[in-house]
Amino acid sequence: MGLPELTLMQKIAVWALPVIFAITVHEFAHGWVASKFGDQSAKMLGRLTLNPIKHIDPIGTILVPIVLLMFTGFVFGWAKPVPVNANNFKSPRTDMAWVAIAGPVSNFLMAIAWAVVLKIGLILQAGSPEIGLFLIYSGVAGVSINLILGILNLLPIPPLDGSHIASAFLSKRLAWQFNRIAPYGFFILIALMLLGWLAPLILGPFEMAKGLLFALVGV
Repeated sequence: MGLPELTLMQKIAVWALPVIFAITVHEFAHGWVASKFGDQSAKMLGRLTLNPIKHIDPIGTILVPIVLLMFTGFVFGWAKPVPVNANNFKSPRTDMAWVAIAGPVSNFLMAIAWAVVLKIGLILQAGSPEIGLFLIYSGVAGVSINLILGILNLLPIPPLDGSHIASAFLSKRLAWQFNRIAPYGFFILIALMLLGWLAPLILGPFEMAKGLLFALVGV
């Protein structure tokens, strides 16, 4: 798709809703599934909601995506984690794995929805070019942020969602030792990024998933 280059302010306008929805629904999905397994922590603290204000982290939801948008084409972010107390689950490790996978699954479902928005934009472009272009750009942004966020969170690095899924397949002792590195997970991600190893881990699956998704909606 040969699209005209956007200014920084136009990029922010296009990416704002997809980023906020991607992060908000991701956290809501964690809280909703946790509530189904018996943990009402998110609900009691007012976090079982789709109101983005309840989930926004000033750094992860606003600052980091804007800085990345300014200097790279690689955009991701995070929200305030929804509180989950695994002690309220009947099968803590297994139930926690389901709670964890709910976030990435919500992102992959949203990526499908944004791909449909992209398709609609392409259809409208001839008759309503301004509306069509906005939907095209928003659709591309929505697909991109949701696939990146979903794939990133599946990495088995504590405290990312993938680590909780991996823990369900480890012995209790190994899972405990594995999750002890959670306080250092952010620094591990930064190190992987600086070493140039993080992008290949994400961009390979991203390009494959994007290709399949665009083929699915006929883009």
